[in-house]
Amino acid sequence: MQEDFLRNWALQVPDRPAVIVDGLESVSFAELDRRSTDVARRLRGAGLRDGDVIAMLMPNNARTIEIWWGARRAGVYYVPLSTRLTPDELAYLIDDSEARLLVSSADLTSLATDALGKTATGKCRLVTDDLLELDLVNAEAASTPLAIGREIIYSSGTTGRPKGIKRPLATMAQSLELPPFETILRAHFKLREGIRFLLPSPLYHAMGRFANRAIEVGGTAVILTGFDPEASLAAIERHRVTHSLWVPTMFNRLLALAPDVRDAYDLSSHRFALHAAAPCRVPVKRAMIDWWGPIVHEFYGGSENAGVTFIRAEDWLNRPGSVGRALIGRLHILDEDSEDELPIGETGMIYFEGGVPYHYIDGTPARISTSGHGSYGDLGWVDEDGFLFISDRRDDLIIVGGVNVSPLEIEELFATHPAVADIAVVGVPHDDFGQQIVAVVVAATNVSGDAALAAELLDLPKDRLASSKWPRSVLFLPELPRNEHGKLLKRVLRSGILADPLSCWPPIALPAA
Repeated sequence: MQEDFLRNWALQVPDRPAVIVDGLESVSFAELDRRSTDVARRLRGAGLRDGDVIAMLMPNNARTIEIWWGARRAGVYYVPLSTRLTPDELAYLIDDSEARLLVSSADLTSLATDALGKTATGKCRLVTDDLLELDLVNAEAASTPLAIGREIIYSSGTTGRPKGIKRPLATMAQSLELPPFETILRAHFKLREGIRFLLPSPLYHAMGRFANRAIEVGGTAVILTGFDPEASLAAIERHRVTHSLWVPTMFNRLLALAPDVRDAYDLSSHRFALHAAAPCRVPVKRAMIDWWGPIVHEFYGGSENAGVTFIRAEDWLNRPGSVGRALIGRLHILDEDSEDELPIGETGMIYFEGGVPYHYIDGTPARISTSGHGSYGDLGWVDEDGFLFISDRRDDLIIVGGVNVSPLEIEELFATHPAVADIAVVGVPHDDFGQQIVAVVVAATNVSGDAALAAELLDLPKDRLASSKWPRSVLFLPELPRNEHGKLLKRVLRSGILADPLSCWPPIALPAA
């Protein structure tokens, strides 16, 4: 086996933990090196070759990371699958990625079997994560891979089905080379030997990649089997965590802890808390900085790696709401129609020049400008110092009587009301204006979501926003639908309103079919 980052650390610090699963297990660099080598031999022995694909239906455990590294060493792609998906949803991803093997933990084999039964091709084989079904005799004679395997990343599917992003494999000769993208991230995120990186998210989440980033620099990935706010604080104390990665929904849950619970844990080792994946409301982030100090930093990017911005806590306090300056790629704000560069302060489509090239497996066109710049489909503006502010997603814009309305502006206003715990604003069809605005509200604890509160909320914007931005109805829900990335699924909200318009207050009149 040729040297790679894992092999080097296994030789230098064999007994250092590479992976800690809180309260359950610890795997050293030497053990991870040995076990992942065995995985690679079994995958090659099963007939997999450079560029083939395996899918993985696994919980948060050390075996998941062992198979990731084994796939890399076998020269094959791996696709982490969400354990929350239905068999139909899993079948789509298995078919779309053209996976030849589905690796499942024993407790998920029933779901895996159901998913394979829904696939269109029937060419994917199920194996449990011990891989004992794979012939180790053939593994001895298997050819040596010439490429380094990597993850196939699926976008979150906030506006439709997830889209797979597949990039070329690097050669074995490049096994100890860092792409410029990773070099920049290591420097700015302070990823270095000896760090302990807490990952409270599911490993199938895109953020799970930071487990490998920690291991590659000789650090330890600290994994929770599932997110729990108090357990996260306990893990920081118990394992002397230095780094962590969160989504804003987790911040909400952490802040909801009683003050005595928050103060019960020693967080002094914790010096770099990253968050990403979804917008974080200004009051929430300010509260986290007040609690943890100026260690709460943010990056904006996406699975496509078109570009990345980054903002440190100190800069954010001077520019609340900003997601920072370009870290990877050069930032451009372009007019949506002409693609002309817009002046400072004007809102347009956010593009990055010089990001990592990408394409979607299913052939969906990438969001690329005529100049070749990549985009995540978000709207925003920059200030005179180059700091980016996100206005909204282009796909979420509401058009009322020909006027473009940003839901974010309305959501931020509603979020200031003490009776509102969570808020989303969507557009649904209207006979006259094309679309009408509906505010979907999660009422605060011990607050009744009723007609009286709806009327009060509908009055909120009347002296603050133009009439084209006024919601006409309110829908109360116990919680908002979000995917595992913490991103709001507005298409689910729109579908629910269209299916039951009378559930809103006042009831919505939809155009005749």
